[in-house]
Amino acid sequence: MANPTHPQVLIVVRFKSSLAPDELQRRYKERFPDFQALPGLLQKYYLHDPATDEWGGFYLWDSQESLEEYLASDLRKSIPEVYQVEGMPRAERIEVIDVLRPERT
Repeated sequence: MANPTHPQVLIVVRFKSSLAPDELQRRYKERFPDFQALPGLLQKYYLHDPATDEWGGFYLWDSQESLEEYLASDLRKSIPEVYQVEGMPRAERIEVIDVLRPERT
């Protein structure tokens, strides 16, 4: 059952980029307002794994519907070009069933 007090679904996206790290970071920071304006996006963590040189995002959504709207959006479709993604990004969806500290979400 959905609990509106905490995230309902999360998605982790990982990819490799042909951009230099400083350019990649400049581009994602430039797009902060676009992601801040997304309905239902509760939080986004920007990620880098130095062991694999993969970049990505950890997105917390209020509902599956909000995630689906984002996945169909032009903003999501622009990511491979904007970040010069090499190959196919990896994405994993996970349903949140409970939280340890709901007062922090």
